[in-house]
Amino acid sequence: MRMVHTTGPAPSFGLNAAGQPVFTPGSDGTFSGETRTEHDSLGSLEVPEDAYWGIHTARALTNFPITRRALSNYPDLIRALARVKHAAALANKEIGVLDPAKADLIIEVCEEIYDGALHNEFVLGVLQGGAGTSTNMCTNEIIANRCLEKMGYSKGDYEHMHPIDDVNRSQSTNDAYPTSVKLAMVLGLQRLLVEHELLTQAFRNKGAEFHDVVKIGRTQMQDAVPMTLGQEFNSFGTTLSEDHDRLSEIIPWLCETNLGATAIGTGITADPSYAKAAAKHLAAITGLPIVTAPDLIEATSDTGIFMTVSGTLKRAAVKISKICNDLRLLSSGPQAGFGEINLPARQAGSSIMPGKVNPVIPEVVNQVAFTVIGADATVTAAVEAGQLQLNAFEPVIASSILQSIAWMTNSFRTLRLNCVDGITANRDRLAAMVASSVGVITALIPVIGYEEAAKLAKSALATGTPIRDLVVEAGLMSFDEVDAALSPDKLTNSES
Repeated sequence: MRMVHTTGPAPSFGLNAAGQPVFTPGSDGTFSGETRTEHDSLGSLEVPEDAYWGIHTARALTNFPITRRALSNYPDLIRALARVKHAAALANKEIGVLDPAKADLIIEVCEEIYDGALHNEFVLGVLQGGAGTSTNMCTNEIIANRCLEKMGYSKGDYEHMHPIDDVNRSQSTNDAYPTSVKLAMVLGLQRLLVEHELLTQAFRNKGAEFHDVVKIGRTQMQDAVPMTLGQEFNSFGTTLSEDHDRLSEIIPWLCETNLGATAIGTGITADPSYAKAAAKHLAAITGLPIVTAPDLIEATSDTGIFMTVSGTLKRAAVKISKICNDLRLLSSGPQAGFGEINLPARQAGSSIMPGKVNPVIPEVVNQVAFTVIGADATVTAAVEAGQLQLNAFEPVIASSILQSIAWMTNSFRTLRLNCVDGITANRDRLAAMVASSVGVITALIPVIGYEEAAKLAKSALATGTPIRDLVVEAGLMSFDEVDAALSPDKLTNSES
């Protein structure tokens, strides 16, 4: 039944400032404009005529006006939901519990959604009660109504294609949603790993560029021993490559699915052959090593894998943040700080101090890291709060981790393109600092011995005389011998 409301209390259905759909019924629960009436076990409700979502989504929009971050802000989750529904339709068709024509149409619509269609229809806020039930229902409704449209029927004519009986066949939220969340994380991690590798290579490229630039290393913020700037930047690359390996290791673990578990893992309402068929088809359409969990009850109740993902992301975020701290220190100045390297000038640094330029790119990466650390605390609390056969808090786990992945991907990209690629070495300043540093005496100990080195170091600090000059004046080494001992090849152990 369709209704037209031309008067009534000020409802709204439109777009907010971020371009996302906003659903707000008036005080009497109705809308202005053309609507259709849908029914569920709680009764009837009006839904905007043009909406692909239905009554379950409408109720959730009223129940959870928590965040303006709609599901449409998480395209990987939408694409993952489409893949899971696609695999389910294939499995249901294979085992003979869904009409082949309906299955084929569901698959066709899932492909459209995977390719980007109808994403703006996923209007729900990402935070919601119900362990993701509203998200699953919303997906079912959108797919069903798009199928109806392609069949020539009106939206809401569910006797021809039902969101639950057909689209959600052999599934429950409790297996379809967590499988989709895991798959969304894999999709995001794959992009993060690409950016991770590109950033790693950017640091290694700078390591090669700075291989001959000698500097003084520091421990506990105090001068230590000589090294090269190339070694320092290569170490950044090594740090990143280790985290790349750890993040890569997570993907196979995320590919264990509980599809076929339905409500709690007993497989109720699903054919016994469904789980195997669903995993097979999901593996085929994603190209991922999807496997069915050996214990579906455990796999439905346990969300430990999300702690592993979040913790590994936190590790990577903390380590890139430390590198950004180093970049800010090394570039501090330009006159009264370390001033060893120059970061690309990206924008004016002050509204009052002319010529000031700040390290804004490392700073924003630091802030992303702080957010990831906080998200990990959220995930930890949500995983611990699960009870009995299901964790009700998977929506906040999903939103926290997917945001961390997306923000880390973006921050790695901007760090590479807008900072690391353009870093230059302040070679003259580094050479002067090395020449005046007492720390270089450590590199000469194998020749002059520790006791003599300690005496010369004390003299250098007292008089300000360069170590190089004191060593030669003491007759311990010639200028050429000192320069050879402090050469980049010697310091990096790269001599043939």
